[in-house]
Order: sequence, then structure tokens, then C-alpha cells
Amino acid sequence: MKGLFTTAIAIATGLVVLLGYFVHLPLLVNLRARFVQWTIILAGVAVLVGIYNLLSVHFGKIQRKQKNSIYSLFLIFALLLTLATGLVFGPDHTTTRLLFNSVVIPVETTLMALLAITLIYASIRLLRRRSDLMAIIFLISAMLVLLGTAPLPFGEIPLLGDWIRPWIIHVPAVAGGRGILLGVVLGTLTTGLRILFGADRPYGGK
Repeated sequence: MKGLFTTAIAIATGLVVLLGYFVHLPLLVNLRARFVQWTIILAGVAVLVGIYNLLSVHFGKIQRKQKNSIYSLFLIFALLLTLATGLVFGPDHTTTRLLFNSVVIPVETTLMALLAITLIYASIRLLRRRSDLMAIIFLISAMLVLLGTAPLPFGEIPLLGDWIRPWIIHVPAVAGGRGILLGVVLGTLTTGLRILFGADRPYGGK
């Protein structure tokens, strides 16, 4: 009985939100806006629950004195410092921007550099496992983009930085990105329809 009740609520809510985008009745539009606001609040609460779970896990590692628990201490300190700075000064204050520009941006830049190295390493391993035309094209494209982006000591390679790299980024890469987005949209649409029809019930805990 409880499962049928939650299923009915999920289907009715989904239909109201969906119809609110296509049928411009004041009642449906107001209900859709209210349901979307409730969803935003629930998402915010879910983020807070995730932060609490993160803190509890790393506090547990510190209490049990597990290996590399010093990193958990740094993580908790950085999280609380960032949270306190945002709450005290606000997101647009000079101190908050200094913290963001001095810590977050360098970390993201380092991760992007590691991503570039991992991409080249994965391409080489791909050639060892599958030496076909698509693998060779993938490796050559990655190398051309990296060579056209990186600041080389001898200057920019002719035609690479101003023609080949922009063409790879704006034509094949954009086409692949759009294909991935279309796949995400179709997958989301299929999942939403299955929930609306009651075929999937993720809210039931099963």
C-alpha cells in the first residue's frame, strides 16, 4: 500500500510539472513553479546531507588513526574554512575571491594538467590494445590539440595553433559533445517516462 501511494504521488507530481510546461493554465503553472521550488529545497538539503556524510566519514578516519588520515584533516579544515569565509564575508568579497583564486583555481589547473597526461597515456595504451584507424585518429587529435595549446619554448607551430587546433575543437569535438548531450537527454527522457509510468521506482528504496 505504501509503495502504491508513493508511486501515485510521483506520477501525479511528474505529470503536473510536465503539463505545466505545455498547458498554460494558471493553476498548472503555479503548481509547477511550487513543485520546482520544493525540488530545489530538497536538492539543497541533499547537499547538506552529503557534506555531513563527508565530514562524518573523515572524522571517523581521524579517530581510528587510519593510514593517510592527515589528508582527511586537511579536507575538513579546508571545507570549514571555505564555509566560514563564505558565510562571514559573502561570495563576492575580496577575501572569498582571494581564497578561490589562490586555492581552487590552481587545484583545477593541476587536475587539468593531470587529465592531459592521462589522456596521452590512455591513448598510447589504446594503441597497444587496439591498433586500428580510430585509435590512431584519437591519438593524433589529442597530440595536435595539446601541441596547439601548450606554450612551447620555440614558439607556436605554424598552422597548428591558429587553424588545425581550432578546427578540431569547433568541428569534431563539438559534434561529439552534442552527440553525448543528445544521449544524456534521451537517457533522461527515458528514465523520466519509466518513472511516470511506474516501471522504475527509485524513490521506494529498491
